[in-house]
Amino acid sequence: MEHENKGDITPPDLCRVGVRLPPFWAEEPAVWFAQIEGSFALSGIKDDNTKYFHVSAQLEHRFAAEVKDIIINPPATGKYEFLKNELIKRLSASREKELTQLLMHEELGDRRPSQFLRHLRHLAGKDVSDDFIRTVWTSRLPTSLQAVIASQSESKLEALADLADKVHDLVPSSPQVASTDAPRLYFDQLTREIAELKLEVYTYPFCNS
Repeated sequence: MEHENKGDITPPDLCRVGVRLPPFWAEEPAVWFAQIEGSFALSGIKDDNTKYFHVSAQLEHRFAAEVKDIIINPPATGKYEFLKNELIKRLSASREKELTQLLMHEELGDRRPSQFLRHLRHLAGKDVSDDFIRTVWTSRLPTSLQAVIASQSESKLEALADLADKVHDLVPSSPQVASTDAPRLYFDQLTREIAELKLEVYTYPFCNS
């Protein structure tokens, strides 16, 4: 009887290799890994190799290609964590590149800056950071607006959009060539109003508290 029990002994993880994982979620790889780690925990899987091979086998070819160097030549230890971290990082970078290419084709046109910002946010989706949206949005604005936005690096995006709208309304839609008989009063007034708008943005968080 003792001999039969010894013959039945199998490493715990190998008894659980049949765990079912959800399809890989490329748009939210961090969420997917959180889900499968729950499955690993419920199944009692702790072995690094077992988790690594489950994940690598679950990847479709286009996602496996993103980490083919790791799949072909994995590290000696910490395979799973290394694959997880690199897959999240590389897919995030790839998605950001795709979004940049998509959004950089968008033009302000006849929209106000705040309308254009909402348009970009709609295209990008809810999971894209404000920092990324701000970079793309600012780069598509007229040079005169970019200078104003650049001077307000600490302001919230909504406040910047409000400021950009006001400056956009003040500045002529078509660039005017300055001449010696151009009304100096207009430019002085424009400078003062932009300065006042900047002050409004600076105090924006306190006014709404």
